[in-house]
Amino acid sequence: MKGFLSENGITYVERDVVEDAVAMHELEELGVMATPVVRVGEDVVVGFNLARLAALLGIGEPSTPPSRPCGCCE
Repeated sequence: MKGFLSENGITYVERDVVEDAVAMHELEELGVMATPVVRVGEDVVVGFNLARLAALLGIGEPSTPPSRPCGCCE
């Protein structure tokens, strides 16, 4: 996810829900208990739904997966 955002020049704020109680509370308020979560305005993308995220960001659908690993499987 981070690689996809970076490769497309999208700035983002990374928050660790394990270390940040406020971030965890915000997820709970959304009814979300999974990560990654990306907010685009009022829209929320849960998981690695790159097509939906690309559409919300107006960058077109990704044709290939990000070239860098997401970091979750390292």
